[in-house]
Amino acid sequence: MELSRFTIPFSINTILKWTAICLIIGICSGSASAFFLVTLNWVTDYRENHSWIIWLLPLGGLSIGLLYHYYGKSAAKGNNLILEEYEKPQNTIPLKMAPLVLIGTLITHLFGGSAGREGTAVQMSSAIADQFTSLFKLNPSERKTILILGISAGFASIFGTPLAGALFALELLYFSKINLRSGITSFLVAYIAYFVVEFWQVKHTHYSIPILPDFNIQVVFWVLLSSILFGLAAMIFSRTTHLWARLFNKFISYPPLRPFIGGGILALVFFFMGNNKYIGLGIPTIVDAFHNANKNYDFLLKILFTGFTLGAGFKGGEVTPLFFVGATLGSALSLYIPLPIALLAGLGFVAVFSGATHTPIACTFMGMELFGFESGIYIAIACFVAYLTSGSVGIYSSQILKGPKVLLYQIWSRKKTMNL
Repeated sequence: MELSRFTIPFSINTILKWTAICLIIGICSGSASAFFLVTLNWVTDYRENHSWIIWLLPLGGLSIGLLYHYYGKSAAKGNNLILEEYEKPQNTIPLKMAPLVLIGTLITHLFGGSAGREGTAVQMSSAIADQFTSLFKLNPSERKTILILGISAGFASIFGTPLAGALFALELLYFSKINLRSGITSFLVAYIAYFVVEFWQVKHTHYSIPILPDFNIQVVFWVLLSSILFGLAAMIFSRTTHLWARLFNKFISYPPLRPFIGGGILALVFFFMGNNKYIGLGIPTIVDAFHNANKNYDFLLKILFTGFTLGAGFKGGEVTPLFFVGATLGSALSLYIPLPIALLAGLGFVAVFSGATHTPIACTFMGMELFGFESGIYIAIACFVAYLTSGSVGIYSSQILKGPKVLLYQIWSRKKTMNL
């Protein structure tokens, strides 16, 4: 990597310009996330108190499909559009992506779809951030920084994890193309957005790992074993989500009908199941997983329903469902693996996310921000092992895979070719 990539002109004008940009993006993104979290809590409470509303899921899906088909085609790619614009800049991310994904996600959760929230926050933040490209007359390199700021602010503000938010943006776009300006501003905007949400007095869910075992070979063995399973769960999640999207695209040619038909199927399935455990974010189940052992099929059903919901064309995100999958899998493993249930749930929480997004560094810091830095060694092992064992397919199809995983695959491919 060239030394020039790590230099930044420290002129007063440059410092003032990027400080102003970070302040504006941080305030706007943090406020957007705060509003989203409040409204998301409201629609979730309404759905839980009016269970009949799930029968309107097909109509909700149809409204999302029509909205995107006729008004939001350019924004339909979601997070993948952001990644594509970073790699090959063409057009400014349309500002309408922000209200479209906000409305689509709220409809999804109001009527009972299984989805997350990080995609919404990141898309809103990135759409807002990219508008400043022309306002400040930024060059292509500076525009890349703007997109990093959008991802960083959105992630940090929606989960309350500024360190992880900054690192997630940098790692998602692979560090080899990141300059010092992007690194510094990514952390700055993440903390600004985080404190803006705190200013609006919007609270995040808190988790804890109260008991940690002594660090020894036996404990490391069980952590390694469970981490491999977390990596496989991440692989199943990613491939399942892409599979449902391909099937809906193949068999239903008119896009608005995909969430309409998918919503009808989901409503019938949830009705006959007789519980709301796998609807929406699933936060109560995630919290409970740190205290009580889950059924060994809970994580699989969440994978199935989330993949089906998003594949059909509903809006939201994948990360909170990944937390659900990891926490419930870890919780279920506590019946077979002699480690504290909260530790296994916490490791799964971040490790499955790590494997599905190829971001072990960000997920390690996220785990430490959420569960405490004293659990860092176990979290790091889990995140990196899950990352290495989750395969080459992640939840973002436009993400370019870099890092040690690629090197391992190249070595394995060469050995396989030589053996043939």
